[in-house]
Amino acid sequence: MEELNEGQGGVAKAQQPAFMRIGLDKLDAYHEELLDLEDTLHDIEKIGGPEAAKKAQRLVKQLKTFEPNITMIGQIKAGKTSLVNAMAGRPDLLPADVNPWTSVITSLHLNTPLPDDAPRASFQFFDQNEWDHLVENGGRIGELSSRAGADEEMNKVREQIAHMYEKTRERLGRKFELLLGQRHNYAELDDDLVQRYVCMGDDFDDISVAEQQGRFADITKSADLYFDASFLPMPLCIRDTPGVNDTFMMREQITIKALRDSRICVVVLSAHQALSSMDMGLIRLISNVKSREVIIFVNRIDELSDPASQIGEIRASILQTLKDNNGPDNPEVLFGSAYWANLALGGDLSEIVEDSADALFKYAESVVGDSATDMDTNELVWQLSGLPHLFDALAERIAEGAGAERLLSVRKSAQNHVGGLRASSSLVSLRLEGGDVKTMDPDVLKAHLDAIDDKHINALDAHLKIVFEKFSRRIDQSNKRFLDRAVENLIRHLETQGEDQIWQYSPDGLRILLRTGYQVMKKDFTTTCQGAFGQAANDLTMIYGEAFGVDVENFEVSPPEAPQIPAPVSLGQTIALDLQTSWWKGWWQRRKGYRAFASGFYELIEAETAPIVNDLKTRQLTEIRDQALGDMADFLAEQRGILTDIAEKSQVGVEDLEGLFGITAQKEREELFDIIFEELAMDQDDSDGERADMTSGGAAA
Repeated sequence: MEELNEGQGGVAKAQQPAFMRIGLDKLDAYHEELLDLEDTLHDIEKIGGPEAAKKAQRLVKQLKTFEPNITMIGQIKAGKTSLVNAMAGRPDLLPADVNPWTSVITSLHLNTPLPDDAPRASFQFFDQNEWDHLVENGGRIGELSSRAGADEEMNKVREQIAHMYEKTRERLGRKFELLLGQRHNYAELDDDLVQRYVCMGDDFDDISVAEQQGRFADITKSADLYFDASFLPMPLCIRDTPGVNDTFMMREQITIKALRDSRICVVVLSAHQALSSMDMGLIRLISNVKSREVIIFVNRIDELSDPASQIGEIRASILQTLKDNNGPDNPEVLFGSAYWANLALGGDLSEIVEDSADALFKYAESVVGDSATDMDTNELVWQLSGLPHLFDALAERIAEGAGAERLLSVRKSAQNHVGGLRASSSLVSLRLEGGDVKTMDPDVLKAHLDAIDDKHINALDAHLKIVFEKFSRRIDQSNKRFLDRAVENLIRHLETQGEDQIWQYSPDGLRILLRTGYQVMKKDFTTTCQGAFGQAANDLTMIYGEAFGVDVENFEVSPPEAPQIPAPVSLGQTIALDLQTSWWKGWWQRRKGYRAFASGFYELIEAETAPIVNDLKTRQLTEIRDQALGDMADFLAEQRGILTDIAEKSQVGVEDLEGLFGITAQKEREELFDIIFEELAMDQDDSDGERADMTSGGAAA
């Protein structure tokens, strides 16, 4: 059920000073490139006729609606939400102190184009099945406890769930069950509204039901907030996720889903705790994302006594911890302070904490030096906060990654479209000049196109099936080998050290095997798609000549790019073996005899790894298969539209053609098409070269 309610007034226009544009040069340059392509599409729209205009408008929409996604993950109390607020230019937007078990993922959509009647705030509640899984089974942590026979942990989970359940029922009353699965939409966005769904308050006695802070926080699954950000040149989505180390592991699942939907991940750490081997859950998640797409932002340097002298040591410690625990290789590590950034945005530095002021002064002396006197104070604090460096790193990754791919995709579609228009225009010119134009019968053309559709969609599906079957066999074998080796190791441990010593075994080896298999599948998938798309493009190029007998100089149909495969972030999911010895105590005591240890362990861990393996084999493979077949179908449909349009023009009488185009106008039109085609081809060659450079330098972690 959806509701569209009027808010009580929009979020106050946050001051977004000019210094917020520092670090956005690369994003500005990318946006200029996007606008240039948009202008070219408008040229096609003007000279191509009604059908060409519709296609050009669709491509323009793809450019305007491009919204790169950035997912923020990190430790609880690392200041992640405060950093998100600073990045949005709204210091008080999202509450930084939330209920310990709130699992809301909040997406800030900055500058996203919206219809006039679209909501500005949208909140999705957990559905009945998700809530039941938490209440009845204790979520992921309950599943692990139950399988391991960890009664002590399970009782703790049940107590905490019961407490949360009663609090939620007390707050929401009999409407509680009715709210599950609903979405609340609001036409306006205000601060109180956000805190009702995202923040948690404990004192409900002195305020009305409608104003209760955090009233819906326990059952809110996601929040989507839309507002303008004048400092940004284009749309951007920043996803604020809950900390990954929560009681029920709901946050881990939610963060995994958010990472699937984003190409860039910002890991927020606290300068005081930086990164240790205790943060294995965090390391596991980012180890499955490309190193190039991971940025580590060490926050809260304002709480260090001497940031400039301590940063080098913290950086070295982080990189060493990542290396020791199979994390990403050489990710970019930045340092800063969301506290300083929000002070700069607020414009009033008089309330700065004394120790933080001392750290700021020392840092400014070391980093900026004498040039600090040339800056406005707030701008200087903004520079020292590290936000400009973060924006620069994000802009670079957007421009080189998802942004470059969007431009290349639109250019290829536009080039194919203009190629068809050139062929159509050549055919018109020949007929206007009295030439003998032989065209394929429309029914015959349709039959050819139907055959091409069937041939290439079926061939791609068949080849992908082979790739996926090979991958499935490989990861099944890897899983079984891991389980067999682990059982052998357990038996050796029992034979040599007995039952008194708690045995531990890391599942990292399994993750590495599965990740390697995934990378092999990714390479095979990309090669398969490129080959299939290329063969389809060749067949379509031949159809142009066969159908119309018109030779268009330097024309060939350009195939689409192979779809990007999302990172296998589900490999970072906690497995029972990741947990500490207390988990095994109860399980260990319930087994008698070595065989019971071995068989029980095999069943327990097989039940744990099966969801990860199945996720890779079913959900992940289904998604990328559907994407590849969808891209092929869209490509073939686009070409069918172009060829059909040419065929229709070939049936128009000469007098009608003269009325449509005119001899002089037609020649000018052809010249313009030639210019546009060459421009698109040149831009595409440049993009291909840039992508080749990127590919050679950005290996997956």
